Amino acid sequence: MKHTYARIIGTGSCVPNEPITNAMLVERLAAKGIETSDEWIRDRSGITQRYWVSEGQTVSSLAEVAAKNALQMAGIGADELDLIIFGTTTSDMMFPSAGCLLQSRIGAKKAAAFDVVAACSGFIYSMTMANAMIQAGQAKNVLVVGGDVISRLLDWNDRTTSVLFGDGAGAVVLQASEEAGILSCKIHSDGDLSSILYSTGVIKNGEIVGNPFITMDGQAVFKNAVKVLGDVALEVLDDAHMGVEQLDWFIPHQANIRIMQAAAKRLNVPTEKVIVSVDQHGNTSAASVPLALDMAVRDGRIQKGQTLLLQGVGGGFSWGASLLKF
Repeated sequence: MKHTYARIIGTGSCVPNEPITNAMLVERLAAKGIETSDEWIRDRSGITQRYWVSEGQTVSSLAEVAAKNALQMAGIGADELDLIIFGTTTSDMMFPSAGCLLQSRIGAKKAAAFDVVAACSGFIYSMTMANAMIQAGQAKNVLVVGGDVISRLLDWNDRTTSVLFGDGAGAVVLQASEEAGILSCKIHSDGDLSSILYSTGVIKNGEIVGNPFITMDGQAVFKNAVKVLGDVALEVLDDAHMGVEQLDWFIPHQANIRIMQAAAKRLNVPTEKVIVSVDQHGNTSAASVPLALDMAVRDGRIQKGQTLLLQGVGGGFSWGASLLKF
């Protein structure tokens, strides 16, 4: 009996507007009486710039561009999609889902669509669900999107979070294939750690209740992220009966260069095999992995047949990994 794989046949991405450099951000924060510097930001995060949406732009509008780019590379039309899974924590509205809004934007009339809310792990969670749907024979062509507009959740009086995040969207088209594609997916969560990264704001009786801004315990996030990223990497490699040395590229969640370097060191992955885009995009939450993936595909580093390890980690506390042949 032939095995059915979910294989990536197209990638796409989108960031809004012009980049916001560290110097521009330092000036903005200084106007609010908050001191920081380009050196402080780069030293702690590796970030030199990020992109933010302007009025009228939404996560679904960014995803529309990313999706169309991915479909163009895949060589299929939106009307051939069976399913859209959108990993996002910052949908355009309470409901309907950003997935349904995206479906309308691209004209994917026969595709079911829904959102996955798993913060920075949203893309990996969505990839895992898409893989399962394809393997189960429930879908042939699936659009998987990771996107967030985190700038709208930033507290400009908190320099520890306001300097880290950016906006963007990334997408992949997965297609059922007999050719090797996704080899292993594993996702996990630990709600006992929900207090280290969260936003409590909700709408109740027409008013915002709770704190609508991101709150983060940076040290706790760093410690737990490095541990779980290492653990889940070994889990998917073991599941596929592969070793770290067989990886061509490691694409961790682009949260912070220190976390990425520590995760790579724990796995003994050489620096030259780590795809880094956090310097250009900041932490774009669910968009970070597909943004980095698309960047490396389009600049020619990632080639067909290579082995990739994708990872996400974020609020929940949630994390996961996907090991695949490109």
